[in-house]
Amino acid sequence: MHIRTSVEADLDQLLTLLSDKSVNTAHPERFTEFLANGQYRHEHTWVAEEGDRLVAAAVWWSFPGASGPIALDGLYALPDRTDSVALWTQLIQQVTSTASADSEPPSYHIFLPPGWRDDAPIRAALEPRLAAAKAAGMTNELERLRFEWLSDTPVPDRSTRLTFRAEPDDQAFLDVFQRVAAGSLDGNTHDTIARAGLAGYAQEELETYHEMPGERSWWKLAYDNAGDLVGFAIPSRNNGGPVVGFLGVVPEHRGHGYAADLLAEITADLADLGAERIAADTDLGNVPMANTFRRLGYGQFAVRLVLS
Repeated sequence: MHIRTSVEADLDQLLTLLSDKSVNTAHPERFTEFLANGQYRHEHTWVAEEGDRLVAAAVWWSFPGASGPIALDGLYALPDRTDSVALWTQLIQQVTSTASADSEPPSYHIFLPPGWRDDAPIRAALEPRLAAAKAAGMTNELERLRFEWLSDTPVPDRSTRLTFRAEPDDQAFLDVFQRVAAGSLDGNTHDTIARAGLAGYAQEELETYHEMPGERSWWKLAYDNAGDLVGFAIPSRNNGGPVVGFLGVVPEHRGHGYAADLLAEITADLADLGAERIAADTDLGNVPMANTFRRLGYGQFAVRLVLS
C-alpha cells in the first residue's frame, strides 16, 4: 500500500471515489470546482494506492493561498475494503503529524441532519470515520447546531437601544475579541485560548474573518445610549453564501438580551445586501445563543460535528 498526495492523472479515479458522498462534504462537482479555485489542491488530497488503483482518499479544504490544509472535507474508500478505518487513519495522520503546534490544528467537519442519532444508515457511515479520526489523534469532539434565516421570514427590526458604527481599525476588534472571550460558552474559543493564549486567539479570529469573502467594511461595534461599548457584529460570507460571522457582548453588559440586537443588525445588513439565506452555527451547549437564533426567525437545519 502506497500513501501519497494525488496528482492530476488521478482525477478520474478520485472522482469515482468521491461519487459515494455518504456523510462527506466533498463530491465530484464540488471537487472539480474547488480544485480550479484553489480551495482543494492535489497536494492537500491524500490517497492510498494499491497497485494501479486508488482505494481510499482524504480530501482537505483550505482558503485559496493558505499554506496548509485547514479542514477535512471527507474520507472515501472503495466499497469492498475491509480496512477503511486503518487506511483513513493513515491518511489523516499525513496532515495532523506535520501540523505546526503554533497554529490552529486541522479539524474534521461532518455535516449531519438534526436527527442523525436516530438514523441507522448515517450512524453506520459516521462511526468508522469517527473511529479513524480519533485513532489519528482527533479526540476533541464538538457538536454545533446549524441555523438558517430565509428571505420568506420577516427581517428582524433593528435595535433602538444600540448604535452601530463601522470601525476600520483592526486593533479595536482585537481588543473586543479578547473582551468577549471572558466567560464565553463557545468550545472553540476555550480550545484556542488554551493553545495560543488570549492575544493569539484574538489574532487568529481576526485573520479568519479577513480571509473570508465578506467585506471588512461590514464589521461594526455596538454602543449603548451612554456611549459604552456593548459588543460587536460581523456579518460575512463563506463559500455557501451570507453567514453570521461573529457576534459578542462584553461581560459587563451581558444579561440584557443584547445578543438579539447584534443578530438583528447582522441579519438586516445582509438582507439589505440581497441575502436570500443566512447561515449560522452555535455550540450545542450554548443554549442562550441557540434560543436567540430561534426567536429571530432562524430555523435549525443541520448539525456540524467538529473533531480536532
